[in-house]
Amino acid sequence: MPARLAGAWRAAAGRRTAGACTCDRGTDRDQRAGFRPADEAEGAEIIVALDALRQETGPQPEDRNSETFAARGADADETIPPRPRPVASTPPPVEAPRPERPALATADRPILTAVVSSAAAERSPPPSSAPRPAAPPAATAKRASAAAETLANIHDDVDRQVLPIFLEEAAELFPQTGEQLRAWRRKPADKDASQALQRTLHTFKGSARMAGAMRLGELAHLMESRLSSGDVLMLASPELFDALDNDLDHVAFVLDRLQKGEFDTVLPWIGEETAAEAAATVETSMASPAIPTIVSVLPVATRPAHLAEVVAAAAGVEPTGADTEARAMLRVRADLIDRLVNEAGEVAITRARVEGELHSLKGNLLELTSSVIRLRSQVREIEIQAESQIQSRMSMVNEAAEGFDPLEFDRYTRFQELTRGLAEGVNDVSTVQQSLLKNLDEADAALLAQARLSRDVQQQLFSIRTVPFGSLSERLYRILRQTAKELDKRANLEIRGTQVELDRSVLEKLVGPLEHLLRNALDHGIESRETRLNSGKPDTGEITLNVRQQGNEIAIELTDDGAGLDFGRIRDKARAQGLITGDVEPTEAQLIEFIFAPGFTTATTVTQISGRGVGMDVVRSDIAALGGRVDVASDPGKGTSFTAYLPLTLAVAQTVLVKAAGRLWALPAPMVEQVQQIKDKDLINLYLTREVSWQNRKYPFFYLPRLLGSAGHNPETTRYNSVLLLRSGHTLAAVHVDQMIGTQEVVVKNIGPQLARVSGISGATVLGTGEVVLIINPVQLAQRLDTAAEAPMVVKTAQAAAAAAAAAAAAGPPLIMIVDDSLTVRKITSRLLMREGFAVVTAKDGLDALQLLAERRPDMILLDIEMPRMDGFEFAKTIKADNNLAHIPIIMITSRTAEKHRNRAKELGIDAYLGKPYQEEELMRNLRELLALHTV
Repeated sequence: MPARLAGAWRAAAGRRTAGACTCDRGTDRDQRAGFRPADEAEGAEIIVALDALRQETGPQPEDRNSETFAARGADADETIPPRPRPVASTPPPVEAPRPERPALATADRPILTAVVSSAAAERSPPPSSAPRPAAPPAATAKRASAAAETLANIHDDVDRQVLPIFLEEAAELFPQTGEQLRAWRRKPADKDASQALQRTLHTFKGSARMAGAMRLGELAHLMESRLSSGDVLMLASPELFDALDNDLDHVAFVLDRLQKGEFDTVLPWIGEETAAEAAATVETSMASPAIPTIVSVLPVATRPAHLAEVVAAAAGVEPTGADTEARAMLRVRADLIDRLVNEAGEVAITRARVEGELHSLKGNLLELTSSVIRLRSQVREIEIQAESQIQSRMSMVNEAAEGFDPLEFDRYTRFQELTRGLAEGVNDVSTVQQSLLKNLDEADAALLAQARLSRDVQQQLFSIRTVPFGSLSERLYRILRQTAKELDKRANLEIRGTQVELDRSVLEKLVGPLEHLLRNALDHGIESRETRLNSGKPDTGEITLNVRQQGNEIAIELTDDGAGLDFGRIRDKARAQGLITGDVEPTEAQLIEFIFAPGFTTATTVTQISGRGVGMDVVRSDIAALGGRVDVASDPGKGTSFTAYLPLTLAVAQTVLVKAAGRLWALPAPMVEQVQQIKDKDLINLYLTREVSWQNRKYPFFYLPRLLGSAGHNPETTRYNSVLLLRSGHTLAAVHVDQMIGTQEVVVKNIGPQLARVSGISGATVLGTGEVVLIINPVQLAQRLDTAAEAPMVVKTAQAAAAAAAAAAAAGPPLIMIVDDSLTVRKITSRLLMREGFAVVTAKDGLDALQLLAERRPDMILLDIEMPRMDGFEFAKTIKADNNLAHIPIIMITSRTAEKHRNRAKELGIDAYLGKPYQEEELMRNLRELLALHTV
């Protein structure tokens, strides 16, 4: 029989090395070294031979050790009380003679024991469903001290090529472990939940050891051992779950160090186990007898060769590598993704610039269309005049020597030939113009298709850059557990909306504020157990973190069922710090604002968690730096709710461009609910009531320059005025702007730390023209205390409105009106003036200019003489005759430079007279001198 054992052992040793098979961690170490487990039949053959040897010679001491390990499984650390070996009632069957094998040497017995133990552990049956007694205190003490001793003696042997792959897998397995543990805690009787947790821990352990993270693998193994020690459903208790939570925190600690590239770091909890506990454990272990091994042997002929074939056979499919290929992943640096997102944004800016040029080209073509129509009409009139000349010369029939009647044969003069040629030329220009319009429409369609593709690329890049909020869950759960332990409180944390995805950069910067809000909710919000029980509440507090998407914003709401804000204590602290002066009684909204003041705290003592008054101030500053804001609602005795509103992404945003105080501003489009065009009389009433009603809601009314701090700028009133109705979260605001430009998709640029913390500024962008425009949040600006105290009622009557409009016109850039029938002159002069910082409005003749004067009052008029419908002299005479317009200076620019034309201009009161082509320096000098003279 010893020869049979030796032969079986040597057959197994051909696949293993003795150093890779230890009684404590045989199976897992083999996997770490790259060996697959020993063949089941070979191990079974050894065990059968060993059982036969027992019957012949009796149990050996080494046999006792191998039985104990095999019975408690490969990963168990706890000794289980023995059961009596059943006595066979019939003699064992007589075996057929076998060939003699070499005898088993005594020195080989320890190695054989390890092989037998490993083989038995690998094929150990699932735990019995029969109830088992809980482990005694001594066993628990042994497990704690043994775990500490084992961790102290284990060192990492990290494979730096495999480690990044493992860390990527751990980013999925670790949150999954925490979620499964919480699911089992909610339903302790759910066997599937505990088994799912065991499977995940086993996978986590094996992957960690394959990467050489031996300490992390050992920690996962310890958690797995807690679950494999007997019937976990019978042992499930708050103490077990607390211990597993503690183990999970240890795993998170080591995992964080691995992510930072720190190996074999000091484990702070190792020294907590005492020698007395270890001694008690050893004593209990020595008193435990062995348990016999029961083995069922699978015939070699029917044994599958590989585990993959077993799984494939159970699933009814052939094992292939397609699934692995489908799940293949490519690691890309985060900075490369950020650069691609930025480049995609630059493509959007370039597209906007092209769209602007096409829009300008289309406007020019439409203006050319009107010019062609007017030219065709004039040519037709000339043709009619020419035809009338033919009729007047019918008396000259003597020239018809051929005998043709004038109705039978047309005779053309040179003038008629020119008019006919001119008409054909006009038709050719019209044909080309129509072709250009058609090409322009095709270019618009192609640009629209390119915009869709560009937007798809941006969305795909954003999806790569975004991560689910649930990636923070385990960290937040850990913060809650640690804080609750320090404060001796109990609280449950429920996180909703974990699948909501946020920009990676937003989520990274959100960690600090969320951690502080969570600690603050547990420290200041959740009461002690005694206080909660006396108030009729359960001793365990409830904290809910709800994440949801609202348009282009992410709302993160943290709610607790604690005591709520103590407004009385906040009021007293504010008075003590001088934040409230005199007998002023602040409102609840103002009291809530005090908790965000630097250095403000209601804590009586300073601890590691709170009491320094820097937390909430930093929370608001960090969220404001992300372009967000914080709303607070509290119900005394029932709890407090903190809601942070953040942009969905920091790369590209849809905005509404408006003009106010002479500058362009961009507003986030998702917050614009309605754009109303208000008549001037109704606008005066809005300034009196300071409120806009729409769909049964009241919107506080503001003038945008006042929100921006421009107290000296008064509203510009026109026939119709733009008022934007805004909503951000639960806050409403109506904002009057000077001009509504339109919507545009912009690339959000970083504004730096100086402007990032300014309230109401979300970012900046660069338009296609190169102009830098700030992205602002008027709702957040309207919530400032200094803004709420303002009374921007500057327009009360129609006369006041006109005066305000005049003052606004004087305060802004000077408005120059160009009146000329030449498109080229209008374009060139407009570009010159706009480059010099002037505002420009154009008219193609005198009548057109008079219509514009009914709506806008320019500071200067540049006037031509010869124009259709109304020439320059007639227009100037009309202007000077009107007392409301006579003060406007006029510079006449014309090709008529004769003395009589100059004298006529002086008689009409023209201020300056320039010839065409004019000199730019001369025009600008005259323009500035006249503006300065009339301003004084």
